[in-house]
Amino acid sequence: MSSRKKPSGRTRVLVGGAALAVIGAGVVGTVAAGAAGAAPAPVAARSADLTQSTHLTLAAAEKAARAALDAAAKDGRQVSVAVVDRGGNTLVTLRGDGAGPQSYESAERKAFTAVSWNAPTSELAERLKQAPALKDIPGTLFLAGGTPVTAKGAPVAGIGVAGAPSGDLDERYAQAGAAVLGR
Repeated sequence: MSSRKKPSGRTRVLVGGAALAVIGAGVVGTVAAGAAGAAPAPVAARSADLTQSTHLTLAAAEKAARAALDAAAKDGRQVSVAVVDRGGNTLVTLRGDGAGPQSYESAERKAFTAVSWNAPTSELAERLKQAPALKDIPGTLFLAGGTPVTAKGAPVAGIGVAGAPSGDLDERYAQAGAAVLGR
């Protein structure tokens, strides 16, 4: 037999009440702390304040880049190809075997330039004659070899090619990449 005394009813009520008070304070404190640090509820914008845009998929960008690289390889040219999205962010860059080290960045800059102005970079190079300060815009390259890709009348991507012996060839390969997207 145990020599322990059983707590009285009054002691059990007091201990139980104290335990409930501690648990309750913890729950209230947790809820209060959560409420104090909670982020405000998201605000839904009105549909009149929104616009929609169309984006080129990664699979389509890869397909276009591969087609441009293949067109150059068919002619025995070593080039780099870049595909950028509407915001000028690089989606895909392929550097062909033997392509010069400068061609990688040049392809990206040509693609960026083409999508930024929604025009082939060969046309934009001509515009420099009237507005030579355009060349000072960061990230641009006003040499032939970039072509825009459009959908629903708006630019969605740019394809840039660099490394062929002439900008005309670079641009022809960029257009070959864009052409596969229209099929």
